[in-house]
Amino acid sequence: MTLTLAMAVPAGVLAQTGSDKTEQTEQQKNGQQPAEEQQGDGAQQRTLAQIRLSVGDGQSTPTFKAGEQTDLTINVMNKGNLDAQNVQITPVVENVSDWPFDMSKLNYDRSLGTIKAGEQASAVWGSEEEGLLTVREDVTGQSYKLVFRITYDDGENACETTKYVFVKTEAAPKEEEPSGGQNDGNGQDGPEGGTGQDDGQQSSGGGTGIPGTVDDTDSGQDFYADAGGVYNSDPIVSGGSESASDGSVPRVIVTGFSTDPAEVKAGSDFKLTVHLKNTSKKTAVSNMLFDFQAPASGTDAAAEAPAFLPTSGSSSVYLEKIAAGGTKDISIELNARADLVQKPYSIEMSMKYEDKNASQFEGNSSLAIPIKQEARFEFSEIQVAPDTVAVGEEANITCSLYNLGRVKLYNVKAKFEGDAIEGQEQFIGNLESGATGMIDGIVTAVAEAYEESNCRLVLTYEDDAGNVSTVEQPFTMSVMPEADYTDMGMMEEMPEESGGIPMPVILLTAAAVIAAVAVVIALVKRRKKKRIAAEEEELMDEVERLTEDEHQQP
Repeated sequence: MTLTLAMAVPAGVLAQTGSDKTEQTEQQKNGQQPAEEQQGDGAQQRTLAQIRLSVGDGQSTPTFKAGEQTDLTINVMNKGNLDAQNVQITPVVENVSDWPFDMSKLNYDRSLGTIKAGEQASAVWGSEEEGLLTVREDVTGQSYKLVFRITYDDGENACETTKYVFVKTEAAPKEEEPSGGQNDGNGQDGPEGGTGQDDGQQSSGGGTGIPGTVDDTDSGQDFYADAGGVYNSDPIVSGGSESASDGSVPRVIVTGFSTDPAEVKAGSDFKLTVHLKNTSKKTAVSNMLFDFQAPASGTDAAAEAPAFLPTSGSSSVYLEKIAAGGTKDISIELNARADLVQKPYSIEMSMKYEDKNASQFEGNSSLAIPIKQEARFEFSEIQVAPDTVAVGEEANITCSLYNLGRVKLYNVKAKFEGDAIEGQEQFIGNLESGATGMIDGIVTAVAEAYEESNCRLVLTYEDDAGNVSTVEQPFTMSVMPEADYTDMGMMEEMPEESGGIPMPVILLTAAAVIAAVAVVIALVKRRKKKRIAAEEEELMDEVERLTEDEHQQP
């Protein structure tokens, strides 16, 4: 069952994404101007009418303490060039534990009215009049992912987009000092990618830049932001002769982990290194056995294979001992399945160990390892029509973009560049996995050019975290020199010879012949370059064969 509430999303936008069902309108159908046209340098610029809503612009990531009463504010900005009307924000809560606030009301709808292009509106939840929001007492210090839906229209068509943001929480302080010299569990954040601990522990969720962690040693939990994390359970006595004389239970916890390489890609092998610590100040532990198990995951419903498999075939690791208050590392080589989607995946680590009295203990920890899917796409053959133009003329360039990967490409843009051409950037939009995008642009020839690969298609896109990538695809376009017709108007005053061909006709014919000769010369030069290159390559191959024959002779 899905519980849908209209709530605010706090400011902190560590990552935001959306499955935009539509953020643009059909210009002609809606009776609006399809574009703003500006004439310059012989090129025509067209701007696509669209609505692009973003959240959290100019806001920092908030931290909410357990039990405090607070308010939530979120900025919604229209980065498009079309007004968004009847804007409403509605968070989607699938599980109560995923929401860090007490839900004292059934409806938290917030209507923002019309957000004009380039402007923003703020939605506020919690006030003295309607009552402040209360942070849950049981928040553990983890970062919460808040998903919400935004609906709007452009006057005719209804639109919907889904976004998410992350906010931080701070657990309630503990009364007792934690064992092992660790922090007091107040959830202080360290620098980007660190753990915020004073005892020198280093924890990284695969080296992907963790904003902060909370170490609650009484509950045995370490939480990491969206990049990955660790969970530790309390140990239990499973057998043995007797427990420690003072009745204490030695606890072994996971203080963090790292991966090599730092970014784990689906289908690749990686080394997982787990950092362990014996929190007991008096009791050493020994004869330690660790076992790693990952739950079944993947896009193939019929395949029940785990998300991670050990490359050696064994999922167990043995460690001789950890001294009282000491630390050790264990490592295992794993392989991530190729069909994993891009998100963090958990791996369970069970542990068995003994103290000096041969008392046996068992414990469990969970690691969250983020998996990345590489963007894979291809271009079709780039078509130029006409294939040869003169300086000052225009050409139409088209090709298709195939998204062959498992990840969505966001805000795809394309532009044709080169020393001989000028063109405008084209916005393609978001491209789903397995989808095809069309690139269709008009360029103007500005300089003479005959070289191979003298032009390029520049493609830019973003991933779900907003990171921008750029790819270039070269292609060839022949540009002839501009024909000179400056003296044509003067020929009308010249007298015509009786019985002869008119002079303007002769000049036009001569100009056409000159242009044709220029094209032929350009093509001959181009073919000559190709022939010379082929002959040189053939000569080099012959030299290599002769060299190999000399080496083979006794």
